[in-house]
Amino acid sequence: MACDKPGAVCQDPRFIGGDGITFYFHGKKDKDFCLVSDSKIHINGHFIGKTSPKQKRDFTWVQAIGLIFGSHHLYLGAQKASRWDDSIDHISLSLNGEDIEIPTLFGATHIHKDAGLKIWRLEDTNSVIVNAKDQFKIKARVLPITQEDSRTHGYEITNEDCFSHLEVNFRFYNLSTKVDGVLGQTYAPGYQSRVLVGAAMPIMGGARRFESSHIFSTDCLASKFEEEIGDMGKWKLE
Repeated sequence: MACDKPGAVCQDPRFIGGDGITFYFHGKKDKDFCLVSDSKIHINGHFIGKTSPKQKRDFTWVQAIGLIFGSHHLYLGAQKASRWDDSIDHISLSLNGEDIEIPTLFGATHIHKDAGLKIWRLEDTNSVIVNAKDQFKIKARVLPITQEDSRTHGYEITNEDCFSHLEVNFRFYNLSTKVDGVLGQTYAPGYQSRVLVGAAMPIMGGARRFESSHIFSTDCLASKFEEEIGDMGKWKLE
């Protein structure tokens, strides 16, 4: 996964902006945050995590993303698991509320003509590419927090939940100059990063401005999305 290139959202969420600058945005567990918002596309991330008594913040990871483009709603998420088995597919996909089933086979493909959407597997399980013609391309994989990660960072992960989560890399083709969101703002012309470049962990603040009420909501303060007729409504996370 391209976690070292612009458009990356990986780990305890570490972002690489369109400007090439790396930063962290921790958000808050069990909340949704606007990652990208533009007139024709809106992407929220659902954060999961653990509260640590040793930290002033939650340990967080992106469990799912909800994409709205045109009148379509695409859900891409990591299914919860206690113990990780990479031979089992933990990717959850749906479009407009209907599950997308793709055979667990390298190269297996799903095409939705009305949405201009193509999804195919990079591996038999847990790794896909999602492409919407002339709009975006997403590489995504699902992975767990390993026991080694837990020991190194003090996550205190138990056998009850390995916190399976997403690592993604976004590529956008037609963003406007008004694009916003945690990641989206870094693609705007003239954007100047507010993070402390050179710090051990440069933090992007502003969680309140980016928080959304639902994974398919466009009500964050940074929203630039223009609703189209045919909105399919909202669906609850399972």
